[in-house]
Amino acid sequence: VVKILILQSDVIIIPSALDFVSQDEMLTPLGRLDKYAASENIFNRQMVARSLLDTLKEVSDDERDCIAVLERISRLADDSEPTVRAELMEQVPHIAMFCQENRPSIPYAFSKYLLPIVVRYLADQNNQVRKTSQAALLVLLEQELIERYDVETKVCPVLIDLTAPDSNDDVKTEAVAIMCKMASMVGKDITERLVLPRFCEMCCDCRMFHVRKVCAANFGDICSVVGQQATEEMLLPRFFQLCSDNVWGVRKACAECFMAVSCATSQEVRRTKLSTLFINLISDPSRWVRQAAFQSLGPFISTFANPSSSGQYFKEEDGKNPEGCGSAQENRTTEDVTREDELNRTEDLSSHVDNDHFATKLENALEDQNTVSNNSQRESDFQTESSFHCTLSSESCGEMADENERSSHCCTAGLREAGLNSQETSLSEQELYNSFHFWRTPLPEIDIDFELQQTSEIILDREFQELTMPVSPNIPMATRKELEEMIENLEPHIDDPDVKGIVKMLKHFYVFCDVVPQALLDQYLSMTDPSRAQTVDTEIAKHCAYSLPGVALTLGRQNWHCLKDTYETLASDMQWKVRRTLAFSIHELAVILGDQLTAGDLVPVFNGFLKDLDEVRIGVLKHLHDFLKLLHLDKRREYLYQLQEFLVTDNSRNWRFRAELAEQLILLLDLYSARDIYDYLRPIAFSLCADKVSSVRWISYKLVSEMVKKLYMASTSTFVVDLMNELVEKFCRCRKWSGRQTFVFICQTISEDDCLPMDQFAVHLLPHLLHLASDRVPNVRVLLAKTLKQTLLEKEYFLNSANSHQEAVEQTIMVLQMDDDSDVKYFASIHPASTKIADDAMSTASSTY
Repeated sequence: VVKILILQSDVIIIPSALDFVSQDEMLTPLGRLDKYAASENIFNRQMVARSLLDTLKEVSDDERDCIAVLERISRLADDSEPTVRAELMEQVPHIAMFCQENRPSIPYAFSKYLLPIVVRYLADQNNQVRKTSQAALLVLLEQELIERYDVETKVCPVLIDLTAPDSNDDVKTEAVAIMCKMASMVGKDITERLVLPRFCEMCCDCRMFHVRKVCAANFGDICSVVGQQATEEMLLPRFFQLCSDNVWGVRKACAECFMAVSCATSQEVRRTKLSTLFINLISDPSRWVRQAAFQSLGPFISTFANPSSSGQYFKEEDGKNPEGCGSAQENRTTEDVTREDELNRTEDLSSHVDNDHFATKLENALEDQNTVSNNSQRESDFQTESSFHCTLSSESCGEMADENERSSHCCTAGLREAGLNSQETSLSEQELYNSFHFWRTPLPEIDIDFELQQTSEIILDREFQELTMPVSPNIPMATRKELEEMIENLEPHIDDPDVKGIVKMLKHFYVFCDVVPQALLDQYLSMTDPSRAQTVDTEIAKHCAYSLPGVALTLGRQNWHCLKDTYETLASDMQWKVRRTLAFSIHELAVILGDQLTAGDLVPVFNGFLKDLDEVRIGVLKHLHDFLKLLHLDKRREYLYQLQEFLVTDNSRNWRFRAELAEQLILLLDLYSARDIYDYLRPIAFSLCADKVSSVRWISYKLVSEMVKKLYMASTSTFVVDLMNELVEKFCRCRKWSGRQTFVFICQTISEDDCLPMDQFAVHLLPHLLHLASDRVPNVRVLLAKTLKQTLLEKEYFLNSANSHQEAVEQTIMVLQMDDDSDVKYFASIHPASTKIADDAMSTASSTY
């Protein structure tokens, strides 16, 4: 097409855009690339960079053409326009992935042609190009597209050069950030050999605080990669310097990564060095630093828990071990431990108990006071519930260390004296195991040695006067564990005056095992002080609530009394966000505390949350099953009367609340008897099936079908028959067509999930289902046709056995095939491909809100 412009006597021919299209079509892919790569128009060169992958795909069958494209990429990388270079760099990861997947015969393609561009652009003068190359490098490392050799010889040397003292300030800061981020991708060896020395230098960069701030922000990541030895020998001295940096932003970054640094150190270093360092950050002159420190306080305390012995065991009313539950929230150390773990821990304890001086002597002392036969039976109610231990040190106290040493010796000496004054008894290993782990009843009067009692009281007073003084490491770890075991075994019989005296004595000695430094615990408990909200952070109580399960796990249920008041204060906080945080984690705390403390201290709080705002109630609702399964059966049944209240919300349009209720009720079916299900859960399920929102109705159909299954498996079969009769009466004979459609949905779900044997389904539900073939509403008949054709006729009961029910289904389908409605006729006549019931539920006219 040619446009002709006549101006006076001259004729000017102006070519159309279609002419250029025709010319481009005649060019090869490489020809087009060369043509536009040489264009003076910046937009054309951008389009070339953007279409490189497509060009490579066009010539992928020819290896020489592929190499030619890669060579042209190298030339295009020299473009003077920054937008072209940035566009090119965005395509590099995609091109590298294509070469790896489709051209393995060119193994050097990326290393030779693409990686040099990425590395060179890291020092580009244009900020956009540098940022793009940094992002591309991280993607390439994450996808493992860069060979280890290239990382060592091409990437790391360039980054080290870019962080040299004479490097550009912005480039240096960015290069340090890249080094830190790539550490986890390249692993410990490369990081420790090539990155760590320069990183330590950057931490001491006295000229640029931006560099130090980047180092502080990524300090925890480096520590986690290089491990404990390198962290303690090389990194911790730099970390101490950063924590006392004269720029508050650097100190704030240190506070934010404190937990990660702590996880990479030993318990001894954590207690003696990091604790004091953290206290300094909490007392920092800058409010922003104090704010970050208090936010990290709970997570830091949680690192003091011993992961190898923080298993949780929850005792059910029938003596069986229930399901375990662990924390899934960030910055917490709770972990799932099964009954086997608990038994292994108990066996390990019994294997060394006769070698432990304290355990043997104290056991003999108590055994002499008990005139009970050695062959009395074990009490299953005194099973071990929880145990952990941490090594302690007095180095963080400075001048108070010697006093701690004397206190610990006094404690141990008193215990040994009590054992030596008692009459020695010869016990076999099995008898010792029985008497140590299982207290025997009835308990006679026990006369506690006066000197031992006096010594323990003196030690206790000294402990309270020196709250910040940690305990000497001379107390054996086994001793602390055994103290904890004995206290737990005796707690159920605390009403007995004799037992109460023994428990009090043991707790006096147990005080010397504060699992975390008292100064840290005091600061954590102060987070609920109203003055903290004014001087530190208005949301400090929320951060306290968020970390509480981790702190509780670290301290153990033996020290729950230290946190109880704080927990109750948070539970009654005026800010609903604080209460909401507790509501979402109360089930985790219940696993940590055990059944007795849960019933006494958590259940009242849980009951309060049930009557709170919807924003708080949703927290307990989402974990309703997780919490109720931890309660005794009688306490659990009390909540049956309150489940109906979840149907009422502050905002009736909050349909997600009702959908969550239906999800939880499905889980709760396993916790209650058939009668309870029929009497209390059935009415709620029927109400949800008639909800205005389709998503709620759909999950409710699943709820009803699972309810049918549960009741059928129960010994009393009348409940399931009554339930199905009510389904027919309430939905199948409903005046509203949506109710009749609900009946079809429920029947389809029951049959799809095999919730009821087909012979029982055919007797109780099928006749009423087939009756809907004459329903006056086409939507009901359409769903009926789908259910019969796609679900029922696929069942073996209807496929392989000729019976009256099969004949009735086939006759009904024939009637539907002659229906006046075209959709009904369509679904009854053919077998549509993979149309699921969920799609039906969301597509029918009745599914709209």
